[in-house]
Amino acid sequence: MAALLCSLVALSEKAANLARIIRSEKALFDLLVEEKKGEQKNKRFLQDFKTLGDVLIQEMIRHDIAQKFPSLEDNVFGEESNTFTNTLGESITVAVQPTEAQTCTLLTKVLDGNACAASLLAKAVHQEIHMPPDSRLDNLSVEVDFDSLGIWIDPIDGTAQYIKGRSEDTPADGIHEEGLKCAIILIGVFNRNNGDSLMGVVNQPFDIIDQGDRWRGRHVWGVSCGDTQVNSLPSMPANNDPSTPGISVILSRSEEEDIKTALRPITDGKVKYAGGAGYKMLCTIDYLVDAYILSKGSTFKWDTCAPHAILKSMNGGMANLAKALEIYREFVKKGSGDGSDSAGLDLREAELRYEEPDANGSKEAGQKWANAGGIVAYRSKDVLLQVLETLSNYSNL
Repeated sequence: MAALLCSLVALSEKAANLARIIRSEKALFDLLVEEKKGEQKNKRFLQDFKTLGDVLIQEMIRHDIAQKFPSLEDNVFGEESNTFTNTLGESITVAVQPTEAQTCTLLTKVLDGNACAASLLAKAVHQEIHMPPDSRLDNLSVEVDFDSLGIWIDPIDGTAQYIKGRSEDTPADGIHEEGLKCAIILIGVFNRNNGDSLMGVVNQPFDIIDQGDRWRGRHVWGVSCGDTQVNSLPSMPANNDPSTPGISVILSRSEEEDIKTALRPITDGKVKYAGGAGYKMLCTIDYLVDAYILSKGSTFKWDTCAPHAILKSMNGGMANLAKALEIYREFVKKGSGDGSDSAGLDLREAELRYEEPDANGSKEAGQKWANAGGIVAYRSKDVLLQVLETLSNYSNL
């Protein structure tokens, strides 16, 4: 597993570099936007975009994984279809070619003959990335059956934030409500037999601006496989004081007002908002908040697989909110009081699974892999219990 994880970390940085290149040239970026339509459109948004960058990153990761781990080639899944329509109406299948020159030729067709832009992208797709040594990765020893693995990719989560490209907003308690910092690359590994999330890499391509006025990124990885729970995170920050009243949560601005109202008693005003599901999960991983709550089924398996594995490595997790509430209510109904005594409460069945669509999810192709029932991402069971207790009286959930 160490070899696979090392490769995925390097691929996440290669993808981040490509994302930065696309953003660096306005003329190039203007060519790369195409509105999603029909069944591919996430109905939660009035406008939802896919970019050639999304497709390139996804297909680059798929290609490179297949080169190093051939048995995984047919089990790499992503958000985007690999077709792109140029301004002439030509539908072109985007795939990494054997050589940089061949990839450049294909991309030139997508980009309406813009050979300069195509060359820049092809070079980024075919470059080798060498990551600095990471002793925790080098010493990782976990045996897994590669024939049982699947990989979910979200090439750029928070596409709307990536497209808008704002970077001047001032963070509140370390959290950016919108902008490039909310654009995240997600690569998650799961067990195709039981759906467990096993390993994840979360890359933030636009983390800081260096002295050369260039964006630099960062990545976080985690493994939760059997008895192995390890990640690249530092220890809990010293200023993370558990005695501070209330838990902190992060939400979407579009979250139901009743949910916001219901959470007030346990948050003591510590409610944050931000764009991008992946970024909100990263804020939970980074100890900036205790939980991310979403009552709608508007995240997908490719959004949650990677951060889920990292949260599990931190003794947290990610649950189907509706299912967790169902289990909690049944537990209380059977005579366990208000649920404050959690002995005997087993919420494992509510953890998100990744091998098949949710049974109660939409049958529409564009919504097939949605996390039906909403989600709650958490770093401790105590936080999860507080969320479930306060939301259990909300009849619409």
